[in-house]
Amino acid sequence: MTDHNITFGKRYLVYLMVFLGMLSAFGPFVTDMYLPVLPQMAEIFNCSASTAQFGLTMSLIGLAAGQLFFGPLSDKYGRKPVLLASLILFAASTIIILFSPTMEWFNICRLFQGIGGAGGIVLSRSIATDYYSGRELAKTLAIIGAINGIAPVASPVIGGIVATITGWQGIFLVLLSIGAIIIALCFIFRESHPEEKRDPAGIFTTFASFGKLLRLPYFNAYVLMYAFACAILFAYISSASFIIQNHYGYSPLIFSICFAVNSVFIGIGSGLSVKIKNSAKAAFIGAGIVVSAGILQLFIFNLFDAFPVYEALTLVMLTGVGYVFTASTTLTMTEGRAYIGAASALFGAAGFLFGGIISPLVGIGDILHSTSAAMLICSIIILILAFVSIRRKQQLATS
Repeated sequence: MTDHNITFGKRYLVYLMVFLGMLSAFGPFVTDMYLPVLPQMAEIFNCSASTAQFGLTMSLIGLAAGQLFFGPLSDKYGRKPVLLASLILFAASTIIILFSPTMEWFNICRLFQGIGGAGGIVLSRSIATDYYSGRELAKTLAIIGAINGIAPVASPVIGGIVATITGWQGIFLVLLSIGAIIIALCFIFRESHPEEKRDPAGIFTTFASFGKLLRLPYFNAYVLMYAFACAILFAYISSASFIIQNHYGYSPLIFSICFAVNSVFIGIGSGLSVKIKNSAKAAFIGAGIVVSAGILQLFIFNLFDAFPVYEALTLVMLTGVGYVFTASTTLTMTEGRAYIGAASALFGAAGFLFGGIISPLVGIGDILHSTSAAMLICSIIILILAFVSIRRKQQLATS
């Protein structure tokens, strides 16, 4: 724990955990909460399903680009002013969304909404790294990672409930309300990146920190571990409704229940990973869990295609993903501590990029087998990267 925490009372530490948790969950809620109403919106705006779905693509682009923009800016100007600016952009774009005359207008606003929401994601990790180090950082990032893993899975369920009561505008009113609450909480937040620690260079030089980070020996490996774990999570998210409802024939209610239960196991994996002192070892264990589940999925489904088997292996898979989320976040933020905002930006953007790439691929051919194959390939890559990370830790320990 750094010197910042010496003057913190218990109340502020509780506030900080709640605040960081809300920031972390903010982005996934922006992207996923309105997914249940996509068919309804296509009818209301009299457009094709693909045009309606393009709003998700735009928000993902915004979330990735926004992190790359706000992360380095927070290294130069501080976390608090940059966070407030991103939240104001989010609130303004959300208000405009509520009055969208066409789906095309809606989709453009979703881009800016994603950019605004990105500030919360990138700065939740940056603020945690400002305040903590070592095991304390790992514990804090475990909480953030668990929320960040659960939010994309739980938000469509919440969105479906809200939409049933209020329609699609109600979802964005809820998002606007959450944004307003976080803006209010910002005024309690104590700046975690004081002026004496900020980058004194010009704004363009500040963005050059991306290149410095990418030249660090193991930074890329840690980022890729997280990115491939995100790919597994998004493969699950994009395929689960088709597999559970279309392949196995269960109702949307059963799908929502399974979705909610499964999200808990991401948090369980994140919590268990903190008990392992070596983050690289935790990532390796998580990758091993995911690889085992992936192999079983790919081969057992050819012999015994049953929903209980699918659900059980999914729970194991998501537990392993939880391990990797927390471990890779800790490793990345520790390695990139000299440029925390930029490191968090590259880290988060890579996750959304890989998630966006994998989502359409799982629909190729038989969705059950293509999803299993995609997850297995990603998990094997994570295992290799984690093994390399362990070897590096061992070399540092003996040198």
